[in-house]
Amino acid sequence: MNSLTRFKLSFMMFLEFFIWGAWFVTLGTFLGNNLKATELETASVFSTQSFGAIIAPFIIGLIADKYFNAERILGVLHLIGAFLMYQMYSADNVGDFYPYVLAYMIAYMPTLALVNSVSFRQMQNPEKEFSVIRVWGTIGWIAAGLSISYIFHWDSAAGIGEGLLRNTFMMAGIASLILGVYSFMLPKTPPVKSQEKSSSISEILGLDAIKLLQNRNFLIFFIASILICIPLAFYYQNANPFLTDIGLENPTGKMTIGQISEVLFLLLLPVFFSRFGFKKTILVGMAAWALRYVLFAYGNAGELSFMLILGIALHGICYDFFFVSGQIYTDARAGEKYKSSAQGLVTLATYGVGMLIGFWVAGFISEYYRAADVENFWQSVWLVPAGIAAVVALLFIVFFRDDKEPANTTTKPYGTETERQELTSLP
Repeated sequence: MNSLTRFKLSFMMFLEFFIWGAWFVTLGTFLGNNLKATELETASVFSTQSFGAIIAPFIIGLIADKYFNAERILGVLHLIGAFLMYQMYSADNVGDFYPYVLAYMIAYMPTLALVNSVSFRQMQNPEKEFSVIRVWGTIGWIAAGLSISYIFHWDSAAGIGEGLLRNTFMMAGIASLILGVYSFMLPKTPPVKSQEKSSSISEILGLDAIKLLQNRNFLIFFIASILICIPLAFYYQNANPFLTDIGLENPTGKMTIGQISEVLFLLLLPVFFSRFGFKKTILVGMAAWALRYVLFAYGNAGELSFMLILGIALHGICYDFFFVSGQIYTDARAGEKYKSSAQGLVTLATYGVGMLIGFWVAGFISEYYRAADVENFWQSVWLVPAGIAAVVALLFIVFFRDDKEPANTTTKPYGTETERQELTSLP
């Protein structure tokens, strides 16, 4: 890959995740303060991410992979996204806001796979080249958070009081417009001509791999993956409003510590995975979820603020040790015939079904404690996902049998190109 192509792909990744980080982290705070949304209305807005994740495979599998260049679809979707971002910026109530955020998520979620497709098609050695490109996506997410807190101060108490969080959508919209135009300058990525039969809907959604659930261990892992998404949804939906509400300064900027830790722990994962095996690795991830929420429950913005920072920093262990190691395990168990289908099935179950359930559970729990007017609202809220994560870990210990892993969990820890695209889509 030449230097110009590397720069183009790196800038594409930077913008892709800058856009997401520019508005999604502060979304819960914006909804509660600017649009006066209830907890259940907030859950409804966040659940659009899950709908987007469910619909995305159809756009990629039935349209992008067959008829159009990936970079052109990427450009069109981001131009549409720029328009929708402006509409979200202009909305004055949740009723007006919701249809635009739903449409936006349906347009944005497919782009996560498209940027990976454009990147992989330009590489001779993806195992070595892709990480250098993908890290710019994480840098983009971090840059968005730091800009909100330390440059524009939109998430300060004064900024929130003046309604400045609305500007996050304008910032994301401008970046989306830039990426939409820029995408047409990316290397051409036409559909791959294949003589094989067309993918069925069941294959695209991963339903062909359902028979893998006949294996007891895979079934336990599959159920645990769905259940652990409930605590994950609590973090996405409530972390920024919580940090803002208790008065932690520059909350959005401080939350970027989670992305930094994710990069660091991703480097440690292969060592931990090969030395301790899948069961212990995933249990560490589950335990980290429980610990992070206990830290949130009992920390504060004063002398115990270190507990909040530590809880944020645990994001790397929470995400990498469960979700990334789970992808590796799925790759090992599926076999050549069902590799792609199995990854699709797990992704649909987690970011589709699991997160959808999680956002609504988080909404109902928060709504319940608001109505009950409990003295320590946030402590009560955070102890719920802590308990859920602990119970899931306990059930996993009891029912999952730590069989010897197939050889390819160590010889090829990051799976095939398809699985790598799944692994690297989310922050």
